[in-house]
Amino acid sequence: MSILCVFHPSSPALPNKVLTHHDDITATLAEQGVRFHHAALALRIRPGSSQDEVMSACREHLDRLMTAQGCAAFSVLNRDGADPAQVDLRDEHVHEVDEVFAVVTGRAQIGLRLGDYVYALVCEKGDQLVIPAGCRRWVELGDNPFCLALRLYASEQGMQPRFTGDDTARAYAGIDEF
Repeated sequence: MSILCVFHPSSPALPNKVLTHHDDITATLAEQGVRFHHAALALRIRPGSSQDEVMSACREHLDRLMTAQGCAAFSVLNRDGADPAQVDLRDEHVHEVDEVFAVVTGRAQIGLRLGDYVYALVCEKGDQLVIPAGCRRWVELGDNPFCLALRLYASEQGMQPRFTGDDTARAYAGIDEF
């Protein structure tokens, strides 16, 4: 189930608002310029599958998304279990272009700083989030990651994150707390 929690910075452990209906999540994020959409997804691929297996299973879906969103570059987030050698995605960063985050299977939490609040969205299979360029964000996968997601960008240069150096993202409730 998709869950949106809205936090005030003064209370990072206790959300002001918790939403679980897709229409409510869509409307709340739209007020902040973020687009959210959920659609049933028939793809069957497990996180942790090889890059070739992922591309074979997801190519048609990826092509549709890239065309619909006007994207020219992508990366694959593919995690099954904790791996200390992998990059910690919970570091707050921005991108110079919009990012489309599309969950193929599993779950991920996207944290967004929007105005005076932090919006933490637990995304699941079929969820698509379009995050505006310049929005401060992070990805949280929990202690035992299980997520396969496509991350799309308008350009190769735009997909490079610029880290803010702000570590307060770690103070907010993560995916394991929901």
